[in-house]
Amino acid sequence: MPVKRVTEGFLLPSYQFLKIEFGVVFLNTLKWLLFSALLGSLIGSASAFFLVSLNWVTQWRESHVWIISLLPLAGLIIGLCYYYWGKSVVKGNNLLIEELQQPRDIIPLIMAPLIYGATIVTHLFGGSAGREGTAVQIGGALADQFTRVFKFKPRDRKIILICGISAGFASVFGTPLAGAVFGLEVFVVGSLVYSAILPAFITAVFAHYVCLAWGVGHTHYAIGQIPEMNAFNILLALGCGVIFGWAARSFSALNHGLTNLFSKIKYPPFRPVIGGLILVAIIYLMGTTKYIGLGIPTISVSFAEQQAYYVFAIKLALTALTLSAGFKGGEVTPLFFIGATLGSFLSVFIPLPIGLLAGMGFVAVFAGAANTPLACILMGMELFGTASGMYVALACVAAYLFSGHTGIYRSQSIGSPKHLLLKRR
Repeated sequence: MPVKRVTEGFLLPSYQFLKIEFGVVFLNTLKWLLFSALLGSLIGSASAFFLVSLNWVTQWRESHVWIISLLPLAGLIIGLCYYYWGKSVVKGNNLLIEELQQPRDIIPLIMAPLIYGATIVTHLFGGSAGREGTAVQIGGALADQFTRVFKFKPRDRKIILICGISAGFASVFGTPLAGAVFGLEVFVVGSLVYSAILPAFITAVFAHYVCLAWGVGHTHYAIGQIPEMNAFNILLALGCGVIFGWAARSFSALNHGLTNLFSKIKYPPFRPVIGGLILVAIIYLMGTTKYIGLGIPTISVSFAEQQAYYVFAIKLALTALTLSAGFKGGEVTPLFFIGATLGSFLSVFIPLPIGLLAGMGFVAVFAGAANTPLACILMGMELFGTASGMYVALACVAAYLFSGHTGIYRSQSIGSPKHLLLKRR
């Protein structure tokens, strides 16, 4: 006699239940395959355009360094744009996280052109910022428009937002697996949204390959020699992770502290003006553009040449100052810079290859600052190869545990505390 199951108040033979279950899963998969392909293609194309624009303004700035003196004026333009047209989206990534936690309104489409333009201006005039925040906001804003067009239900809207975040991250860094998990992991510390796992991965993969199809490549890093794992090297990797977690915590604390300080300036458009004046003075006194923009040349060099102890600290301070003053961009590429140069310096007294230390720091500082260890472990393996996976994983987990609960995204909620001793009974 066939086994029966209770479904919606009715007893069904097992084969009928399995048939219905298969049909539901198949239709749901087909639905998200179509939407994810469309969304991924759109966001991948937007990321390609953004990366090309960013590369152009970076090259132009390095050939015309005098433009850095106009950074305060650029700050005023950005401040005025957000004050008059972008008040509803000024929270940036934190707005996306808030909408995922407590859905209210569709993300205004103006977020996409505003963050794109403000990021391009920030980099053109010499601010120290990244690109992840821009790609994620563009992806989230474009994705949420699907909610209105296709009349998605609230549960589907959350999935759509996660897909947009995943696609933006995946396409801007060339890491589809990490991008998908980042979208699932970022808005609640210690939790993953498994209901969105299929659409997130499909959208991230489509976005990545569409970006590549436009002829836009990504920077490649080589960590070189990877020593055999043993008990001593496990301790070294964990110890490095603790240091990287400290760096992540320092960046988040300085960023939040400076943001609170700039908030005392009552008229918001003046904040990036003051910040721009301070940045111009610092850049002039240093006599180098090494620490502004994305800093990719320095990141690449860190994998082969030992960096001085102060390099990571300068980038940390300038990025926190740039973003807290109101300039736009992302935190992630500067965090790559901070982690890679710090790891490179640690080779002075830690007996691990310089390239491996730089690679561990590259992803571990980000893991600690963003509270996304799983995404960062996958990113490390996508960028540096699976052979580095054990070292990367140990460093990312340790950095995550020792970076505290407050990261670069203030709106993150705590689903599960990092330490059980901190859990409320």
